[in-house]
Amino acid sequence: MGEPKIVVVDYHKGNLSSVVRGLARAGAAACTSDDPEQIRGADGLVIPGVGAFYDAIAFMRQSGEADAVLDAVAAGTPLLGICLGLQLFFERGDEGAPADDDASEQAGSPWVDGLGIMRGSCTRLESSRLKVPHVGWDQVHMTPAGAADPLLAGFAEGANMYFTHSYAVAGDADAADVLARTHYTRSFPCIVRHGSVWGCQFHPEKSSALGQRILKNFVSIVEGAGR
Repeated sequence: MGEPKIVVVDYHKGNLSSVVRGLARAGAAACTSDDPEQIRGADGLVIPGVGAFYDAIAFMRQSGEADAVLDAVAAGTPLLGICLGLQLFFERGDEGAPADDDASEQAGSPWVDGLGIMRGSCTRLESSRLKVPHVGWDQVHMTPAGAADPLLAGFAEGANMYFTHSYAVAGDADAADVLARTHYTRSFPCIVRHGSVWGCQFHPEKSSALGQRILKNFVSIVEGAGR
């Protein structure tokens, strides 16, 4: 195949150009789209990290993007989630739910359903000592599965990547899906994988050369899937 066509899913919450530029530098024909048919037809997909869980998933459901993403994943299309994009893969989150939402209440906080690709919840980082949001460079510690994963080829254990978030995957994630963890207020999964779906809690497009390496590895995965 020529340059793989990677669609950055646009859920109308922010500027996606740095992700598109990073993918283009990594050798992909990258564009943004909110068209479900373009999403279904892409060689690879990226769900970027902008906005709040509730707003993003509500727009994706209403626009048909959520169904299109799930159809593409079912067909084996490689998908990368960044920051909030990773969080949306999970069963539920509690960020931004309106007080009068019909979402089920659990432990006093309203949950919003995510895409349900991976088991687990996304909850706020809590600390009386450390600043939240968690903003800046922090270490990524790979699991044995992560060290062997194609997304992390050439990635150094303990490497620093750029984070900016207040919510993270909770302790109920499936250990088999966790490729790496970061320790800040608690130990949380910062890279996950389930089948052809990968996610990074940090921003590879803002994490200099090593972040670019991850985008390049993802483009290679998409090329391999298209053969």
